[in-house]
Amino acid sequence: MWLINTRSLLLEEKRAGEPDCWKYAILSHTWDGCEEVSFLEYKSIVSNLHQSLGTGLGTEIRFSSQADLDRASPKKRGFHKIYHTCDLARARGIGYVWVDTCCIDKSSSSELSEAINSMFRWYQEAEVCFAYLTDLPAGEGTATRGDLNGQRSVEFYDKDWNLRGSKGTLESILFDITRILPKVLRDSSTLPEFPLGQRMSWASDRHTERVEDLAYCLFGIFDVHLPLIYGEGTKAFIRLQEAIAQDSNDLSLFA
Repeated sequence: MWLINTRSLLLEEKRAGEPDCWKYAILSHTWDGCEEVSFLEYKSIVSNLHQSLGTGLGTEIRFSSQADLDRASPKKRGFHKIYHTCDLARARGIGYVWVDTCCIDKSSSSELSEAINSMFRWYQEAEVCFAYLTDLPAGEGTATRGDLNGQRSVEFYDKDWNLRGSKGTLESILFDITRILPKVLRDSSTLPEFPLGQRMSWASDRHTERVEDLAYCLFGIFDVHLPLIYGEGTKAFIRLQEAIAQDSNDLSLFA
């Protein structure tokens, strides 16, 4: 698992079996096409930043304003999104962040498969998830950190990185949008209590860039681990249903 050090911005690898002392935050966001920064591109950007700023690779990189960030770094929204995520985490003493665009070496099929099969658990184990909503305008009525009570949670930010609320404070709105019951939003360990068909319905309005990802993104909800076969199209969903059915006689899955 690759994590970004929130001080140096460098990628560091956490290997299985190492002491579980790397607390991290995680980013949830919408894909921004060519503006996103890949694993190799991110490593190059950060290396160049340290060189241009004349800092050692372990030195902290921090910008005092958006203008400073714009001047010193590539004008890619994807990198700015990563930096702001690091800034939020660092401000509350969290040493690492995980961002799907640059923390997976997608040139390695085995690493990509491991990441997608582990992603649900990684979100569960994060100290906090920052949900960045690029289509939410900045406005009044932003929440304060006191509203969050220091809980491990999901926090929602508008396009200018103003805090707008948490999973707890926005519970009713989240239910209206996703139809996921508050009980599950509060505690994902209750997932097995719900029929397979109901869980499947929560993804009915989801859109993904690749057809296969519509199935792959459901691995965690159904506790399924499968190899990735990009190019299989809608067959990915059939494989998912078959894997789920092997361990259940709940026919609501096929309703």
